[in-house]
Amino acid sequence: MTDYGVLFGELAVPRLVGTPNHTKVREILTRELEARGFSVEHHAFSIRPARALLGAPRLVSGINLIAQRAVRPSTWLVAHYDSKGQPISMWVRLAGFTLLVLGGFLLLLNWIAAVVTLALGVAIVAQNRVNDNSAGALDNASAVITVLMAIDQLPAGAAVGIVFPDAEEYGLAGARALAAERAELFRDSGVVNLDGIDDLGGITVFAHRPGPIGDAVARALDASRWRWLPVVVDGIALARVARECVTILKGNIKTMQIVHTPEDTAARLRLDGAAEVAAGLARVLRDQ
Repeated sequence: MTDYGVLFGELAVPRLVGTPNHTKVREILTRELEARGFSVEHHAFSIRPARALLGAPRLVSGINLIAQRAVRPSTWLVAHYDSKGQPISMWVRLAGFTLLVLGGFLLLLNWIAAVVTLALGVAIVAQNRVNDNSAGALDNASAVITVLMAIDQLPAGAAVGIVFPDAEEYGLAGARALAAERAELFRDSGVVNLDGIDDLGGITVFAHRPGPIGDAVARALDASRWRWLPVVVDGIALARVARECVTILKGNIKTMQIVHTPEDTAARLRLDGAAEVAAGLARVLRDQ
């Protein structure tokens, strides 16, 4: 029987793409998937990162993990496995980008207020630099553990596959590579992406491309449903090639304040949220 707490501690280490810890975590996940009877494909890719990230390399090279059993998946459970640190939290970055948008509108009304607002926004966004100072327990080891918990509650013959995309933190790099190079995997399937499963806060289902699986998951988890959120997640890229696609998140404002910071450690989480989401997912997937 898997000791999820121990496994969580192995995964929740700083693991920026290309670092030794990143390679070690990929090896651990390959081990865990194969132990559950999955055939694991290592999908290597190189792609340009998001331009908004300062200090990012010109090209990001990573390895997506694609895991299948004998039955072709009708549903894919997805959770990125890389992490990154940044000098400012997600909450502060969102405030910075909001100021930039607001400053653009103010140019039509009051140029002095616009300049001040834009200057504040630029000062914040200029801190949007990548480092390796966050263990990424919440973002996104919590979601990887949730996927494994859900799989462990399903029969071995369930038509469910797993994808652990790489380099999400460089602008959905791994998911974009999957959509471009392996679209056939998702064409007739549903995608349930998980990104940030906190013990705190409510559950949100972000519907990129609505469908019956996403609706069932939202009901099973008694989740709030949204068609738009100010977050960038792998579901945005995978929805372009999947039959349906949702992202599950769990948290609140406090969650956003620790993402990508040194405070995002395994010690902060009991995995109660992961267990709750995994149980709801398993109930839905057993009934497919």
